[in-house]
Amino acid sequence: MRIKTLIQFSRPHTIIGTIVSITTLYAMVCNGNESEHIGLLIKAIITGLMCNIFIVGINQIEDIELDKINKPYLPLASGALTKPQAKSIVWACFWGALMMSILIHPILIGVVGLSMGIGWAYSCPPLYLRKHHLPAALSISIVRGLMVNFGGYYVFNSLINHSNKLSNDIVILCIFITLFSVVIAWFKDLPDMQGDRQYQIKTMALLYTPKGAILAGHILLIPAYLFTIYEYRESIWLGLGHVFLLIAFLSNTIALFKLKVQSYKQYYKRFWYLFFAEYILYLIAFI
Repeated sequence: MRIKTLIQFSRPHTIIGTIVSITTLYAMVCNGNESEHIGLLIKAIITGLMCNIFIVGINQIEDIELDKINKPYLPLASGALTKPQAKSIVWACFWGALMMSILIHPILIGVVGLSMGIGWAYSCPPLYLRKHHLPAALSISIVRGLMVNFGGYYVFNSLINHSNKLSNDIVILCIFITLFSVVIAWFKDLPDMQGDRQYQIKTMALLYTPKGAILAGHILLIPAYLFTIYEYRESIWLGLGHVFLLIAFLSNTIALFKLKVQSYKQYYKRFWYLFFAEYILYLIAFI
């Protein structure tokens, strides 16, 4: 089994998102004393990565035939990884994430367990929540927006500062990322319409056209950016930084529609850069 195959199976953009988000939450809690609890950060990242691999892995196991159309380069769809091998990786990560969370904090057991449970329900029958864009968006926003941010912050704050209070900053970040995650759920289906149409998956892009999905994303995210800019109007990093991110978000859409042949795959890839940038902005502000 090649390292490259394992990396592809883990879906690198989600792995980067997990590492950046956990590190940022840690910095927000430490607020300048990051080196004192580095062991906790490493254990949290390992737990988050195993949880992440379980969620994206179970999705690939269930969607092999669909991925042969939409994402033929993925290890299971291409045949680079067998189904038994994938199951071994996924369930090893499942139990590993639970065991690691037990060693860190009781609340984290619930956060990790519920996140993986939602990930299973998203991809597997009989629920198969990704079949319709509304439960799909709800699933992704709960995990990426609420569970990761509120749960991660609470665990770090409890262990480092012995406090259960949620700061105004984490509330603002959580609101923004929750809305952003809904739009991720809508935009991620833009490059996959061929297979989704064949398998009758009711995505936003198929039900309301790609332009409709993009418009819906803008209706949700532009106010989210403006709200965050207003909340941080006195902060150079977070206020001005979000102005630039809003401009980048709008520029990405302008670039998409300027092309004669619109590349939704590249559009969605650049959209994930904005997700990384959001956390990096907070990371810089709190280091």
